Amino acid sequence: MPAKSPQSTERVDPKSQHPHPPFSQGTIEYPGFTSEMNPAPDHGEESYRGKGRLEKKVALITGADSGIGRAVAIAFAREGADIVLSYLPEEEQDGQKSAEWVKKAGRKAIGHPGDLREERFCEELVSKTISEFGTIDLLANIAAFQNTHEELEQFTTEEFDRAFKTNVYALFWLCRAALPKMEPGSAIINTASIQAYDPSLNLLPYAATKSAIVSCTKSLSQLAMKRGVRVNAVAPGPVWTPLIPSTMPEKKVKEFGKNTLFERPAQPVEVAPVYVFLASNEAGFVTGEVYGITGGQTPF
Repeated sequence: MPAKSPQSTERVDPKSQHPHPPFSQGTIEYPGFTSEMNPAPDHGEESYRGKGRLEKKVALITGADSGIGRAVAIAFAREGADIVLSYLPEEEQDGQKSAEWVKKAGRKAIGHPGDLREERFCEELVSKTISEFGTIDLLANIAAFQNTHEELEQFTTEEFDRAFKTNVYALFWLCRAALPKMEPGSAIINTASIQAYDPSLNLLPYAATKSAIVSCTKSLSQLAMKRGVRVNAVAPGPVWTPLIPSTMPEKKVKEFGKNTLFERPAQPVEVAPVYVFLASNEAGFVTGEVYGITGGQTPF
């Protein structure tokens, strides 16, 4: 059944809206490319319709090459925002594809590859956004690193460090650099996870970073409101992105998302509208909140 627009008023069974496991997808090398995925993720390329909710806004989006990041970039652009897209240098192929979709929406797109584990690069991202567009209205922290193991001793210090540097340190560095430059009415949107509340044993470092992001969001919201800036977080459950087959065993990939009430994972396009809401003036009285998109698994 073809996917409907998130804004469609047509009645549709959400369980049958998108592909179900078992998937034929095999494992791929990290960080993975969208072109390697089967079935292909739906980022809203053909379905998301904007309503001008982010007109004249400038957004910096991390992890914008694929998955949730690409879906948010497409949605923000179709809502009227110009965008700086952050992604790893090895993700240039996917990053350029995301930029193409932004440009097709009639908006400006600036790709800026680099490693978020480097403090200087995070500061450069904010400086780049301001130098290109004169301001920064929206910061969407979406990029993440995860790895999976079944035993505690299999997790290395390097993996633990990479997860915290990518998921938490980068968020802190970006917010610290961006907030003083943001005008009242701006917004920061972080990406937590169901793992913050219901952690899986094989995702120990990743789950710990997501708990930290929830805490950071709550603290930052209090600091940022002194400047009239809202800070919220989105906590997805299973979402079909390249991060899954590039970091999980093939057996788990094949059944990914089956344990939700929908018996399938979310597609990135189903997550993006919540980021749009939190970025827009429609969420003008919303800050310090965590919005779950978990397919009925929400434990909070």
